[in-house]
Amino acid sequence: MFFRRRTAESGPRFLKPDGQNAFRMRVKTARRGEVVEIRMTKSGDISPDEGGYFVRKHVVGPKFYDRATVEVRFERNYANPRATVEGGEVVPLSEWE
Repeated sequence: MFFRRRTAESGPRFLKPDGQNAFRMRVKTARRGEVVEIRMTKSGDISPDEGGYFVRKHVVGPKFYDRATVEVRFERNYANPRATVEGGEVVPLSEWE
């Protein structure tokens, strides 16, 4: 019996690679729906965690100053990212313009 291994490609697509050492993602604030793009670097923002990596970023919209907190967890090799947003929601890559 064969089992298909789940890869980062089969999960939710909300991170866009920005070179080899960074990711971009967009967050929509809950208050006014302002979309803010953030950048996370492997060397500066993403920290090692138990069995993977972790990043927490506070987001402030430039127009209305809406706030949100983004937490992204990765498994080893930055696979299977999972994001939670307090004060907003993640914008999937399919909705990027």
